[in-house]
Amino acid sequence: MDDLRTTLLTLSPDERRDFGVFIQRQRRKAGGRQDSRLYELLVQAKELKSAQLIAKLYPDEPNPVAYYALRKRLMRHLTDYLLLRQRQLDTTAAATVRGQLTLAQYLFEAGIPRLAWSTLRKAEKLAHENEQYEPLNAVYNLQIQHADSPHAAPLEDIIARYRLNKKAAGEEERANIADSLLRQRLRQARVRGRAAVPIDDILQNILTEYDLQEAFARSPSLLSRLMSIARNAMLVRRDFASFAPFIERCYKLMERRHGFAPAQRGHQLKLLYMLAHALYRSRRFAASVQYLEQGQAIMAAGPGRQFSEFGPRFTFLLAANYAFLRRNAESIALLEGVLRNAKALTPADDLTARFQLTFHYFAEGKVAKANQALLSLARTDHWLEQHLGLEWMLNRNIGEMIIQVELGNPELALSRLRMMERTLREQFPAVPATEAAEAVPAGGPYQPVLVYLNLVRELIEAPDAAHDRDFGNRVAHVPAFISEEREDIQVISFYSWLRARTLGRPYYEVLLEIANA
Repeated sequence: MDDLRTTLLTLSPDERRDFGVFIQRQRRKAGGRQDSRLYELLVQAKELKSAQLIAKLYPDEPNPVAYYALRKRLMRHLTDYLLLRQRQLDTTAAATVRGQLTLAQYLFEAGIPRLAWSTLRKAEKLAHENEQYEPLNAVYNLQIQHADSPHAAPLEDIIARYRLNKKAAGEEERANIADSLLRQRLRQARVRGRAAVPIDDILQNILTEYDLQEAFARSPSLLSRLMSIARNAMLVRRDFASFAPFIERCYKLMERRHGFAPAQRGHQLKLLYMLAHALYRSRRFAASVQYLEQGQAIMAAGPGRQFSEFGPRFTFLLAANYAFLRRNAESIALLEGVLRNAKALTPADDLTARFQLTFHYFAEGKVAKANQALLSLARTDHWLEQHLGLEWMLNRNIGEMIIQVELGNPELALSRLRMMERTLREQFPAVPATEAAEAVPAGGPYQPVLVYLNLVRELIEAPDAAHDRDFGNRVAHVPAFISEEREDIQVISFYSWLRARTLGRPYYEVLLEIANA
């Protein structure tokens, strides 16, 4: 695989055109045409091997040395182009502070200390207001370096502010480390499924080790980081019901005591999303929509690209809430609109949109469209398990199994069912009881899923069982499947389909009754 070609292909059509013009401006008279020629060869539809590229670039006499030097030059052009583009697009306070810092350094070197110090004061004020601790540290270091200037602030005052900033920066750095550590450990657990890992102990040990127990109340950036840590732990425990009031209380406290400055909107959006998601999983759908609409208003008021990363996530969650508020047609319209602009989606967001659309089509009774949306995922079970986790893969396969039942393809449905049973039994085999521990059934934490799959098997093999009183009673008492308020909403939707079969009622109506119970 050609890494340079791979990188170039990530550019949009407009960016490719701009980069071509950029090369034309940068090239030297000697050899400049070769830069553009190599670029054109690399971005064409058919990938060429190195030997083929060399032959096209140097038809008279192959020159591998010149070819690899040319590749390095093209890579430098690409780096310069991306750096310039990033500076043009980056409207954040951090970018402005870095620009002012560069200007101040130049002015000091040019012998204009008065203007340099004026620029530094502006940079300090902006960085402080926007909690840009790292750029602010660089500002203070430059101020200390030039503290002998008659235009300088008192050195003692600069050092005092420098130390306060270092403390705040240290907390943010420790929070960043703690967040990454927890996400890494939870990602390892997610690949294995809902394993019995001591999440509370891991979380407490990390917060204690990095001295973060009380730090969250000091700034919006730190609060959003620490709420992310807590949320990661909650996602494994499925303890949405207790997390939702916790983050709502923290958010309102921050809003009341400190508020969110315009430059802190990104942190506010992260908090709003986490809060809305926790409320959705706690089945407080109307409250979740209120916070999502608040977030959308913030995004609409900001610069076009500043909050682009939040757009799809807010849309997906809004669509999910609408489904449980009898607004499922609006959910479909939202997701179809997002997919029409698919180039703005990351691969993970694209998969999420298509899988979620499957659910909404199914709720509308459009089973064939639901099947088409599911097929458009175009990912193997192995890929889904490795990249998105065991539960994502299981959810996809349960959805496919149900759709095949509805389409009248029992053999395909049974094939999916047997595959899931085999996967769970192999990954979580039964463990006999010992003196130190109780027996663990096959499937481990997913044993209720095996119970559910067995009931679906009975229904597929004997469709009339849906009207049997004993079968209906067993479906109504699936162990630990929906008995807790914290259970996953997707699991509830799968259960509702089976329950609707036994009741002889529309799936969507049963889903709404169970989800809003």
